Amino acid sequence: MPPILVRDLMSVGVSTCKTITPIIDIARFILDQHIEEMVVLGTEGEGVGIVGYEELVTAYCKNNTSNLNAEDIMREGVPELPADITLVLAAQMMKDKGCRVAYMTHNSAGIIYPAAYISYRHILRHLAAKNDSELKDLGLSAERKSPIETFIERRDEARRKAGLKL
Repeated sequence: MPPILVRDLMSVGVSTCKTITPIIDIARFILDQHIEEMVVLGTEGEGVGIVGYEELVTAYCKNNTSNLNAEDIMREGVPELPADITLVLAAQMMKDKGCRVAYMTHNSAGIIYPAAYISYRHILRHLAAKNDSELKDLGLSAERKSPIETFIERRDEARRKAGLKL
C-alpha cells in the first residue's frame, strides 16, 4: 500500500478573516465552526497571519479584548507544507514548527493564498480510522457539495438566524 500523502487527507477551503475583524467575532466563528484557527488575509488576499485559540486566550488574559482586531493579536506568517509529502513527514514538520495546522497555498495572478490545510485532527482521524470510508470527506477526492449547494445552505442558515421565513 502506498504511503498516505497530505493531499489524501487535507481539507480544501480555508477559514479566513480580514485584519480588521474584531477578535470577538473570530472567537465566535472558531467555536461555531469547530476549527482550530483562521488565516488573516492582507489587502491583496494573501495570508499574513493566523489567529487561533492561543492568540485569543493570550489576548483574553490581558483583559483588553473589547477593541482588539485580528491584526492586533495575530501570529505573523502562515505555516506552509507541500501537498505531496507523506502524512508522517507532515506530522513531524508540524511538530518541529510548533503548529497544529499547516496550509497548502495556491498562486493566482501573483497572489499566494492558503487554499487547503492539514491539522492534528486530520492526523488523529487517520490514526483512529477503522477503514477508508471513515475518511471519505477528506483529501482532494473528498465528496463535496457544489458551490451553489453551499451558497444555498449558508443563505438559509443566515435567514434562520435572522428569523426570516425560508
